[in-house]
Amino acid sequence: MKFLDIGEVSARSGIKPSALRYYEEVGLITSVFRHGLRRQFPPEVLLQLTLISMGKMAGFSLEEISGMFGRTGGPDLPRATLHEKADEIDRQIRQLSALRDTLRHVAECPAPSHMECPTFRRLVEVAGKRASAGKAARKGKGG
Repeated sequence: MKFLDIGEVSARSGIKPSALRYYEEVGLITSVFRHGLRRQFPPEVLLQLTLISMGKMAGFSLEEISGMFGRTGGPDLPRATLHEKADEIDRQIRQLSALRDTLRHVAECPAPSHMECPTFRRLVEVAGKRASAGKAARKGKGG
């Protein structure tokens, strides 16, 4: 098996060596030995780093991500938690889509004042309802 040194892992993953050392310190990844002063990692570390990056992008904390790896470092993903996070991302997508539509309309609206534009007022009203519904849903979940 060919091992990857920390510089190669950094170059291939796009993650700084300092972050790799931190991930190792908190137990997210594990080097297998050192060649001189350089940590050596098994090739599977690249998959682990991809999963860590995806978890961070999805809004999971490093502690939560750490709990998603089994004893061998392979994924042990809690399906219910992933469904909840996917639902949360769906809500964010709807809110961001409404915001995008409002911004585009504001940028292109020919009305002399946006407050006189019925489409603008409707978009703002819809966005406000979605924001309120999102807050109520998060509050109901303890957030």
